Amino acid sequence: MARSETPGPATAPTPGDAPGGEPVRHVRVAVIGSGFGGLGAAVRLRQEGVTDFVVLERAASVGGTWRDNSYPGCACDVPSHLYSFSFAPNPDWPRTFSGQPEIRAYLERIADRFDLRGHLRLEHEVLAARWDAAAARWQLETSRGRYSADVLVAACGPLSDPAVPDLPGLAEFPGEVFHSARWDHGYDLAGKRVAVVGTGASAIQIVPMIQPQVGRLVLFQRTPPWVMPRMDRDITSAERWVYRRVPAAQRALRTALWTLREYQVGAFVKRPGLLRAAQALAKRNIDQHVKDPALRARLTPDYRFGCKRVLLSNTYYPALAQPNVDVVASGLREVRGSTVVAADGTEHEVDAIVFSTGFHVTDMPIGSRITGASGRTLAEEWKDGMAALRGTTVSGFPNLLMVIGPNTGLGNSSMVLMIESQLNYLADYLRSLDAHGLRALDATPGAQRRWNDEVQRRMTRTVWTTGGCQSWYLDANGRNTSLWPSTTAHFRRETRRIDLSEYDRIRDAAPAGNPPAASAVDAEPARA
Repeated sequence: MARSETPGPATAPTPGDAPGGEPVRHVRVAVIGSGFGGLGAAVRLRQEGVTDFVVLERAASVGGTWRDNSYPGCACDVPSHLYSFSFAPNPDWPRTFSGQPEIRAYLERIADRFDLRGHLRLEHEVLAARWDAAAARWQLETSRGRYSADVLVAACGPLSDPAVPDLPGLAEFPGEVFHSARWDHGYDLAGKRVAVVGTGASAIQIVPMIQPQVGRLVLFQRTPPWVMPRMDRDITSAERWVYRRVPAAQRALRTALWTLREYQVGAFVKRPGLLRAAQALAKRNIDQHVKDPALRARLTPDYRFGCKRVLLSNTYYPALAQPNVDVVASGLREVRGSTVVAADGTEHEVDAIVFSTGFHVTDMPIGSRITGASGRTLAEEWKDGMAALRGTTVSGFPNLLMVIGPNTGLGNSSMVLMIESQLNYLADYLRSLDAHGLRALDATPGAQRRWNDEVQRRMTRTVWTTGGCQSWYLDANGRNTSLWPSTTAHFRRETRRIDLSEYDRIRDAAPAGNPPAASAVDAEPARA
């Protein structure tokens, strides 16, 4: 599809807003990030008739995590027809579980199909965002100029910034080092001795792809994952023809996939005992492919199925059983020259280290760049754990909306469903500002506290809490601030409309240097 450029939003310089005469481009809405969340927000804004917005993207192209993660074997573990926007079905998915190139291409087509190119500001990394009470707007500093916005949408996502452990001696390692999300395609692994650190979703895709070509592969595993067979296949040309000619058939398939996962949620969040059958299937998957009893013991988890993210692969266990693979049932402790040393004291000489160690999920780096009404950053506000009202707005940060905020992640379904629910909330938020003549809304501390208390109450009986494991779902205090402990339908109901009683209403800008005056804020009474 040819790219269709549209006129950019009204971003004329605002006189006098920036010191030194630097022009400040003002927009109604500024969106940070151009993955599923950012592009989805841009589409929804246009559907709501809002064209005065920009999408600020630090990279040179759209795609978010599906642009950054290009490692060998990168693919989605959610069925293709569910892992896509409801308003933009793709009848031509080539496989039931799509690979990274197909998903990235889909997002590029979204940018074209919905005329988003004119709103994109590529290579515009947001360096700082500060709420300006005097102007009742957000002041943004980017790597390529300054902006101001009435509303700020942070759609950075939790899988944006790789987490690399701070290991003694790593800086002096003479070989190649990179994270799975920053794959070095110029480095030839053929015949090399390679250490892969981590056994999460990326590692189980990488290991089978590189095992046949490397000389030696050492896998450092702190905790084994439960791995289920991947029911993947090519989607036939006849099926794709039907989806193109009869869109209702594709909608019916999507509904069936969604319904199945909604039904499964109950086992994860209310009755973890129901997961015993699935755990037995996962155990059989190990036994079928790993004949060595010592290796099988190392690969068998000692926690309940579902406590950590359940992974899908038909090739992971066969790869680990090959003679050029060592599985070290321990984390990596330090690096001594070209020797990597495990926590159990074992040593291995390697030429390259690949970190498959995940991302900054519960301590998102963007938090240190966003400063609210009190002068505190989001990171400071969240020093004891992330929290937001309905996973979207944060008390003390007026007109800031998050896409994939705290407790909006999923353990068994498509994040696109949660994103679309938050986009409904964004749309009603903007309509509420206009309908009531408001400059801003600020979530009340009480409303945010009640919401999060209820989320954590629901979390106590989930498998993520009771399953006997430590996972990246948990923050430093052991609280699950990542996942949503219910169905996607429940979350959609909770985010369909703005409840103004949960917000302080800011009608006017504050005098320069002061917080909004009492007369400028309508504080709703706290609900029982």
